[in-house]
Amino acid sequence: MTSLFRGYRGIPPHLFFGVYELRKILYLLSIWLLGWGLLSPAAAAGEIKIGLYLPMTGPAAAMGQMVYEGIQIAHKMQPQILGQPVELVLVDTRSDRIEAANAVSRLIEKDKVAAIIGEVISSDTLAGVPIAERAGIPNITPTATNPLVTQGRKYAFRVAYVDNLQGKVAARFAYEHLKARRVALLIDQAQDYCVGLANFFAREFKRLGGQVVSTSYMQTGDQDFSAQISALKGSKPDLIYAPNYYAEDALLAKQLQDLGVKIPVLTGDGAQVPEFIGIGGPAVNGWYFTALFHRQGATSELGRKFVELFEKTYKKELDAFAALGGDSYFLLAAATNKAGSLDHSKINQALAATKDFSGVTGKITMGPDHNPIKGVTVIKVEQGKFVYQTTINP
Repeated sequence: MTSLFRGYRGIPPHLFFGVYELRKILYLLSIWLLGWGLLSPAAAAGEIKIGLYLPMTGPAAAMGQMVYEGIQIAHKMQPQILGQPVELVLVDTRSDRIEAANAVSRLIEKDKVAAIIGEVISSDTLAGVPIAERAGIPNITPTATNPLVTQGRKYAFRVAYVDNLQGKVAARFAYEHLKARRVALLIDQAQDYCVGLANFFAREFKRLGGQVVSTSYMQTGDQDFSAQISALKGSKPDLIYAPNYYAEDALLAKQLQDLGVKIPVLTGDGAQVPEFIGIGGPAVNGWYFTALFHRQGATSELGRKFVELFEKTYKKELDAFAALGGDSYFLLAAATNKAGSLDHSKINQALAATKDFSGVTGKITMGPDHNPIKGVTVIKVEQGKFVYQTTINP
């Protein structure tokens, strides 16, 4: 004991007990704060927090869950950013705009996240991104495709292509590949995504020389489409364009089959989930999609490793939503490492400067309004499976 009184690591003997007691008090205080949840283990360990606001419940839950699966695989492959462990902080938006806005506020104000990934559908993303924008927090959406999500915003980014591009490609595919000249539209007017995509399609289809012969509307959650089917059937279209989400489109497919309507149907990426086939059954065979991704497109080294780990982990084929969730994380990680710090403005600048990033879904370059420049995949349901057809470049 006498050696202690000669000092410790240069501390004068008369100050030693004061320092020792101070260290003890700070240690006990940290234990107390952890116990009351006022100091998170993540903060104590120096983890980097990435916020996720996704629909884990509600009408869009299937899409949110798939995106989350992809983000988890990407996190497993790259668990550190800037040499520090990453903590994923997930908040369920319940497929609701108000909940989405509240989730972003919570992630920023309570969880103090470095950046945000989300949301999945355009309506809920449009509710969240203005909050992140005001706070100066980078927000990258995996799958929201409405142009307004990033338009004129400094901190909003996306990995998926935008609806104006998807709508134009869908119209070209309908006119040039399916040889359609008369199209009936059936639109979920409760969703910004569905309305916007239908408008872009109609504008391009008419420019190509086609004709929109019927326009009918539905609402998210509707179960009976007999009136809409009757109206479009009477207009004698060559093709039905129904750019809606998977639940409504699957029910529509079954009712078209029940009523003996054999008109080809084209839809968008919002229906490209396994639940579409699960709900629709044989009735969805023959449906075409403009899709965000097909596993045949994962040709990079990162993509191949991602596919292998995803399918080994979940015992199912990689889907578009999971692939885009993975790319959102990889893109954010690469930008943060390039920025060299957690400074939001520096991360933002690095994201905006992304060029030829070899992701799961192909090469990604950020173009105007932080929209990626990439091709549009076309798939078809054949014998209960999503089958690759072609890729149409802008």
